Amino acid sequence: MSLHLPDGKTLAVSIGADFDAHSVWMGTFGLSSPSYLSRGEFGAEVGVPRLLSLFERYGITTTWCTPAHTMITFTERFESILAGGHEIAAHGCWHEPVPKLEGDQERRLMEKTLELHDKYVGKRPRGYRSPAWDFTDETLSLLEEFGFEWDSSLMGRDFEPYHPKPVTVGWEEGSSFGPASPILEFPVSWFLDDFPVAEYIPGVNQGLGSSEVMFQRFKDHFDYAYRNVPGGVLAITVHPQTIGRAHHMIGFEKLIDYMSSFPGTWFAPLSDIYDTWGED
Repeated sequence: MSLHLPDGKTLAVSIGADFDAHSVWMGTFGLSSPSYLSRGEFGAEVGVPRLLSLFERYGITTTWCTPAHTMITFTERFESILAGGHEIAAHGCWHEPVPKLEGDQERRLMEKTLELHDKYVGKRPRGYRSPAWDFTDETLSLLEEFGFEWDSSLMGRDFEPYHPKPVTVGWEEGSSFGPASPILEFPVSWFLDDFPVAEYIPGVNQGLGSSEVMFQRFKDHFDYAYRNVPGGVLAITVHPQTIGRAHHMIGFEKLIDYMSSFPGTWFAPLSDIYDTWGED
């Protein structure tokens, strides 16, 4: 089982832009003051145009993991992403904390999310990214039931897609695994995410970390994967309200310029990468 990248391509690079806007503050952190919401507004009104301009300059097509709440609230900005030819993946209804959802609530929000994708995108998403990068015991089976092809929320590998298995937790007897899901997992990592490093949330996340250290970490992951995991995929996650700040945009462009200088680097949406997967 492996990716069969296009001829001449060595490493797939997915830039996943999580366009959370207001919803990450409301859903994940329970914060809805004007100050926090204005940070989400910055992502929509400033970060999105900056990212789209950067991607256009480098000819990069990306996957935007977008909560339905963002589609409704910032429709014009969302439509500019569609107009740029980028992929839209499911990212929850209002960036809900998935592990805390009861079964009926998780199903209802998934159904509402897909309904709003039909309305604002014109089709259902092929892929899903959990707003919390975590699942309930039912999430994987729901993704299968609703016809998703891939997920990008789990961390069981670093550069190699895989089929996740449900886990039954045991203690003295050890944990056991169920059968592999048909869902293909594109693994993520907090090390490859801009939000924990940069977003200051008093009492919750220190943030305000060094952008130079963050981009060096991203670069180190790229270097290792390019040299040691031919045919692999590097999934980087950014947020318009975070990466869209001026100093981060400077570093992000340097990173993209660096990665694109290597022959065989293939920037692609996750569904395009999925289409190269073979079960042989």
